[in-house]
Amino acid sequence: MTLHTRIATDIGGTFTDVVGFDERLGDIRFGKTLTVPNDLVAGMLTGVEKSGSSVSDARLFLHGTTLVINTMLERRGARTALITTAGFRDVYEIGRINRHDSYNLFFRRHVPLIPRSLRFEVRERMNAKGEILLSLCDEDVERIAEQLIGLDIEAVAVMFLHSYVNPAHEQRAMQILGARCPGLYITPSHVLSQEYREYERTSTVAANAYVGPKVSAYLGDIHSRLQREKFEGKFLVVQSSGGLFDAADAQRECIRLLESGPAAGVIGTKAVCERMGLPNAIAFDMGGTTAKAGVVADYKELLAGSIMVGGYDEGVPIQIPLIDIHEVGTGGGSIARVEVGGGLRVGPDSAGAAPGPVCYGLGGTEPTVTDANLVLGRLAPDRFLGGEMTLDPAAAKAALRERIAKPLDIDVVKAANGIVRIAVISMAHVVTRATSERGLDAGEFAMVAYGGAGPLHACLVAKELNIGTVIIPVAPGHFSAYGMLVANLRRDFVRTWFRPLADAGFLELDALYAEMEAQGRASIDRHVGLDESIEVRHAADMRYVGQEHAVTVEIAAALLSERDRAGIKQAFDVEHRKRYGYASEPEAAEIVSLHCSVIGRLKKPQSGVLEPALGHVDGARTQVRPVYFDEHEGFVDCAVYARDQLSRGARIVGPALIEEHASTTVLFPRDSLTVGDYGDLIIQIERT
Repeated sequence: MTLHTRIATDIGGTFTDVVGFDERLGDIRFGKTLTVPNDLVAGMLTGVEKSGSSVSDARLFLHGTTLVINTMLERRGARTALITTAGFRDVYEIGRINRHDSYNLFFRRHVPLIPRSLRFEVRERMNAKGEILLSLCDEDVERIAEQLIGLDIEAVAVMFLHSYVNPAHEQRAMQILGARCPGLYITPSHVLSQEYREYERTSTVAANAYVGPKVSAYLGDIHSRLQREKFEGKFLVVQSSGGLFDAADAQRECIRLLESGPAAGVIGTKAVCERMGLPNAIAFDMGGTTAKAGVVADYKELLAGSIMVGGYDEGVPIQIPLIDIHEVGTGGGSIARVEVGGGLRVGPDSAGAAPGPVCYGLGGTEPTVTDANLVLGRLAPDRFLGGEMTLDPAAAKAALRERIAKPLDIDVVKAANGIVRIAVISMAHVVTRATSERGLDAGEFAMVAYGGAGPLHACLVAKELNIGTVIIPVAPGHFSAYGMLVANLRRDFVRTWFRPLADAGFLELDALYAEMEAQGRASIDRHVGLDESIEVRHAADMRYVGQEHAVTVEIAAALLSERDRAGIKQAFDVEHRKRYGYASEPEAAEIVSLHCSVIGRLKKPQSGVLEPALGHVDGARTQVRPVYFDEHEGFVDCAVYARDQLSRGARIVGPALIEEHASTTVLFPRDSLTVGDYGDLIIQIERT
C-alpha cells in the first residue's frame, strides 16, 4: 500500500491541534480537541480522528510539543547527576555574574537543575586545542557509577572541559557508565554543543539529562501507540530551529525540542510571507496559555544561538541553534486576579484545559481572558469551535463580578475590558522584545497573527505598537500544526573556530564546513521522499577584535568560493550595524564559531487561489450582535461574517467580527479588511 498522507500534531496547554494533508489530492483537513493533561497521546489521536485523517495512511507523522520547556519551567524533570572535570563542578552554579537590575534588593540567582550534592568530579584534563594533559581516570568514573546506583539517579549528564574540541574522554566515560548503569539516561555534552563557554555547555547538557527520561518516554509512547494504529511511516519531530528531525534522534537530543511547537508557527509565517511577497513580518501566536513572537526578515526566520529558560535574571542558559522566540504567560486561559493593594493582574497562571476558563463549564472558578472576551460579546457562546463547545456567558459574568468587579468597585464590562487591555499590553511588550533586541522597529513590520486567541487580540496589539498591517492566515487556530507541513528536514551544526579573519585559512574553513555538511546529509538521507534538492547554508559568529560577544553573519557561497575576505568583513559590518546601530569598518574582525545548516526540502501543500468576489459581502453575514468597543465607550451593533463564505477581494470596514471554526477575528472601528488571493485576511490598522 502506498502511503500518501502527512499528519501534523501540535499539543498546547489548552488545545491539541491536528492538520492532515493528502499528498495525492492536495487537500488539507483540520481537527481540534481539548488537551488531555493525563494522557497527551490519547488527546492527540482524538484530534487525528476529528480531522478525518487516518494514522495507517500516514507517510509522515509530524509532532510539536511544549513538554520540554514546561518540564524545565515547572521543575518536574528526572533526578539527575552531573559528572565533570575535577575542580569545575561549581561552574554550573557560579554561572555568569550578570544582574539585569543592579539595584533590585529582591534579586535571586538562578537555581541549577542539578543540586551540588549530585555533581561529581573525575580526574581528566584537555586544553583548548583538544590535547590531552591528563588522561581520563577510569577508576573515578567506575566509582561514581556505583554511587549513582545507590542514589536512585535517573539521568546523568557528562561534561568535560574542552570536549567540544576533542570528545574522547566523554566517549570513554559513556562506555563505562553504559556498562555499569544500563538503565540510566546518559547524555554527553559534545553531542549537543560543540561551542566554547563551559557554563552554557554545562547548563545545556544538564537540561538535556533533566528532561530526557520524561521526553524520551513520551516520544516512545507516541511511536508505540502509532504502531498499534498500524502506522508504517516516518515519525518526525519539530526542532527549535524550525526543521524536522527523526524522533529517535529527538529522544537522545531532547533539548532541541525546547521551542518545538512555537518554532513551527514561525515557519508557517515564513511560508505566508513567501506566498504574499512580504519580506518582513512579525509572527504573533496567542494560544490558551502563552503568547509568543518571532521575526521573519528578508524571508528568513531569525535564529539565535542560545536562550535563557526562565528569564534573563533567574533562568538557565541553553546553547543550541533555535528560532529567536520571545514568550509571555498571557493566553486565552490566563487567570485574572485582584492582588493585595488593589492591582489587577492577568497571568501567568493559566486555567489550561482542565478545568479551563469558567465559561467552559468544566469546573473553572477563576475568570480568564476568554471569559472577558465572552462578556464583551467578541465570542459567540453557541458557535465556539464551530458549535462543538457551548460557552456559558452567565457563569463568566458571575465570576468576573465576584472576583474582579466588586473588589475594584467597577462594573463587569469595565472589568472585562480591563483584563483584555492588560493582556494586550503584556503581549505588546513581548513583540517589542522580539524586534527591538535585534535593532528592528516593530512599526515597520506587518504582523501575522494566529493561535486560537491571536486574531481576537491582534489588532489591539498592532495599535499599541503602531503596526499598520495585520494578516490572519487561513485556519489560524491550527497554524502551528500547519507550519509543520511546510517545514523541511533540517540539521544545524556549530563549531568553535577562533581565527582572526585576516589569517583564516580557507582550506581549513572548507574542510570544517564539509565535515558538518556530511553529518547533516547523512542524517537527512535516511528519510525517503525528498522531492527537491538539499540546501546548505553557511554562517559564522564574528566580532571585532577585543569584543566579548559575537553576531551571527550569513556567508554567501560566492564569498567562500571566491575567498573574499573583504566581502565577509563587509557582511559582518552590515550585520553589526543592524544589531547595535554602529559599525567600525577599519577595525579588524575575528571568527568565533562556524555554522552549517543542512536542509532537505519536502513537498509543500499548495494554497489555491480563491474565486473573486461576485457581489456584496452581505452573503457572508450571519448575524448582528452587540460588541463592546472602547472607541464607542459601550456596546455597538456589530456585523458578524462567516470566513468560509468570504471571496477573494471582499472588503469589510470595522467594526465587525469574522468567525471560523477555531478562531474569531475582531475588526475594530475604522480598521478595514480585505480578503487576499489565498484567503488571508489582510487588515489595515488606522494609525494614530
